[in-house]
Amino acid sequence: MREAIVKYNNIQAGILTEENSGEYAFVYDEIYVQTYQKQFNTFKMPVTTRPYRSKRLFPFFDGLIPEGWL
Repeated sequence: MREAIVKYNNIQAGILTEENSGEYAFVYDEIYVQTYQKQFNTFKMPVTTRPYRSKRLFPFFDGLIPEGWL
């Protein structure tokens, strides 16, 4: 399992996890949810306490990976 801290304007917004099964999960930080309800990463991932799950890396995060990294 691998994890990455996701920041928005240098504030911890959540944790992105690649699980051993190959599935991805993104969970907003509790304090971020309470304080920054309107500052979401992308329109498809509004701020919520529920985790986002996907079998592929979320397109928003995939677009941030430098070309040639994978």
